[in-house]
Parts: sequence; C-alpha cells; structure tokens
Amino acid sequence: MKQPLISIIMGSDSDLPVMQQAADILGDFGIEYEISIVSAHRTPERMFEFAGQAASRGIKVIIAGAGGAAHLPGMVASITPLPVIGVPVKSSNSIDGWDSVLSILQMPAGIPVATVALNGARNAGILAASILATHNPDLLNAIIAYKEKLKQAVMEKAAKLENREK
Repeated sequence: MKQPLISIIMGSDSDLPVMQQAADILGDFGIEYEISIVSAHRTPERMFEFAGQAASRGIKVIIAGAGGAAHLPGMVASITPLPVIGVPVKSSNSIDGWDSVLSILQMPAGIPVATVALNGARNAGILAASILATHNPDLLNAIIAYKEKLKQAVMEKAAKLENREK
C-alpha cells in the first residue's frame, strides 16, 4: 500500500455512510487515503496523538466528520498544522444537523476549519483533492476533467429538457 496523503476520520462508525463519500471520490481520483474512527469525546488521547503525528506521517489534508456537538474537526485543527476540512454529519442525536454545522463552522480566529455542507463528504473529498492538486499537475488535470464532465452532464440534461415534446 502506498503512503496515504489524506486522512478521513469520524467520531463514530455511524458516520461512515456519509464519510464513505469522501473515500469514494478520493478513490476515483486515485488518491491514497486512510480512514478511521477518532472520537474527540470518547478517545481524546487518540485524537491528540493522531492530530499531533499526522503531518510527520506524511498526511497532507485531514477530512474530519462529526455529528452532534461535532468537536472533532476543530479540536484536530487546534493541534495539527495541516488543513482540516470539517464535514457536519446529521446524526441521531443532532438538532436537525444545525448543531454540527455551527460547531464546525464557528471556529475562533486562528484555528480555521474549511466546512462543507451537512453530510457533504463528497465535496470534502473534492476539496482535499484540489488542495493536493496545487502541487500535482496530473491531479489538477483530473480535477479539470471531472468538472468538465459535470458541465457536460448539465448541458445534456438541459438540451434534453429544452427539446422535449411540448
């Protein structure tokens, strides 16, 4: 196995159906990643160790998903020098997901966390790939091609809609 460049972490295995979307898009781009459970509340020592060692292990970007109080992304960002992308997860104990969104979004000055939409792990994966692409021309071209494919899909749907029988 090659060295992972992206680390995907989540507070609980119940977050996996959402966070798998980040893993899937990273896989589509051929980016090596690791994925694990690191709970800010139930395993704080593990979180401190993970965040403190991620950069020295060769990780370039961390995607952290959490529901409820959603402290994981912010706490990891407070420890690591790496960019952290927070994924608020609508969980069984959340307040319709808003508690998670606001917990990740409202970081104090000096401790940034890039925040994607509620359950937006796919976008977190694309953002992480885009960060890596700033120093990888092949990956940059793959992202350009991906966005072109999105554009073409919309254009095809628009043409189909506009040309349907009235």
